[in-house]
Amino acid sequence: MSEQDQTEYICNAVKSALEMKTPLIIHAGNTKSFYGNSINGEVLDVSAHRGIVDYEPSELFITARCGTPLKEIEAVLYEHNQMLSFEPPHFGDCATLGGTVACGFSGPRRPYYGAARDCILGAHIINGNAEYLRFGGQVMKNVAGYDTSRLMCGSLGTLAVLMQLSLKVIPRPQNEITLVFELPEDIALKKMNQWTQTDLPITATYFEASNLYIRVAGVEQTVKKVKETLGGSEVKGGEYVWQLIKEQQREFFNSSMPLWRLSIPSTSPSLDIKGATAMEWNGGLRWIKSEDDSEKIFSMSKSHQGYATLFRAKSKPKDCFQPLESSLRSLHTKIKRAFDPNFIFNPGRMYSWC
Repeated sequence: MSEQDQTEYICNAVKSALEMKTPLIIHAGNTKSFYGNSINGEVLDVSAHRGIVDYEPSELFITARCGTPLKEIEAVLYEHNQMLSFEPPHFGDCATLGGTVACGFSGPRRPYYGAARDCILGAHIINGNAEYLRFGGQVMKNVAGYDTSRLMCGSLGTLAVLMQLSLKVIPRPQNEITLVFELPEDIALKKMNQWTQTDLPITATYFEASNLYIRVAGVEQTVKKVKETLGGSEVKGGEYVWQLIKEQQREFFNSSMPLWRLSIPSTSPSLDIKGATAMEWNGGLRWIKSEDDSEKIFSMSKSHQGYATLFRAKSKPKDCFQPLESSLRSLHTKIKRAFDPNFIFNPGRMYSWC
């Protein structure tokens, strides 16, 4: 099927859903179906809309259709010694570009190189009126006006069908090493926040069970100097360590307990929750395994000026995401109506009322 035929097929599917008032579940690789609220509707499979449209290594951008497998994009970038700066997790071999951006997932490199949304230069979408729209461009100098492209990041497919994306890419680091330190949680938090105030070339941090892992990158001489300055023990196969962390394949994540994701200020102290904790992003991202009820966790997160999400669980509450204040809820609803006035795209995936 040609690109034009694929576009027409998706547009016609949206038109049909409008006529029949049928909710659509946007689906491609389906590796992130665990995330968000459970929803019902007719599946709109967009996985056939795939392929790299444009890639200019010298201009540091890539444009691809949203059904393109993430591993295919990363393989092409690797050939040119480049990468996606936000180091996205896959959570499965069939992960696609569109699903990754729709979920807004970023990996260990996020605090130092930016989130997924920071890398988006342009987007083509189909809105809830079955209109094909284009926003942004392919390079920074062409990106002007309202930043609608980045609005799609983290929207969980509730605003539009993502068709094509242009993203910034970066050169791969020349050298990277991983160091590990045995520290109590409070000292690890203090160290991570101290290090962020320096010019140390840190590209990732992770703390779990008294072990603090950090990754540093740069030319060989710089990496060697950092190792001498910080101490710690160098981890052999450090790249594999971060792969396991990114894809949540460490033993910590292999549990039947509910897994909560908390985004809070990195200087926040240890949280008063029953359960085990792991930390990323200098302490700004906390993973909590806990049986505590959702109201308690949402309340605790709010008290720290943070945001909590029930990331994985066998049984889910009505809403997996932190409740919004009335003003934010009103704004969220207005944005939803602007893009999807009939509420046919993934209704309830993010919030039960939207």
